[in-house]
Amino acid sequence: MSAVGEVTQFEVVCTVEKISESYLIPMREYLLDTLAFTRRGFHSDNHSEYINKRLAELLEKPFIAFTKSRSRQSNDNALAESKNGSVVRKVFGYSHIPSRFAQRIHRLNQEVLNFYANYHHPCFFPRPTRMPKAVAVSTPL
Repeated sequence: MSAVGEVTQFEVVCTVEKISESYLIPMREYLLDTLAFTRRGFHSDNHSEYINKRLAELLEKPFIAFTKSRSRQSNDNALAESKNGSVVRKVFGYSHIPSRFAQRIHRLNQEVLNFYANYHHPCFFPRPTRMPKAVAVSTPL
């Protein structure tokens, strides 16, 4: 499970033992607390374990807009999927990780991966500045 900031590209990665509501609710709270920017929207996969009453309650407190993926529209989560490919798959690979290792891997994510993945990210946008107009200089021939 991961969350990516649309503007800053800041990413937080979590690992859970099973994809079920009981495991995902604490991770969602962790994600919302860990993201280093103001959240104005939340986009989720279109699965029942991601969309439920508890999530609605979490998002209502700070009044965060909620959207979900459309069925069979793979581009709806393109940002998160590309970040998973460039960060998560490079570190953990494509093979299945047994659930008994989920706690250890989540600790690794908290202590190392999340910091490493976001360390060199710019946290601001450069301000455009105007260069002074060049003075035309004529050269004698």
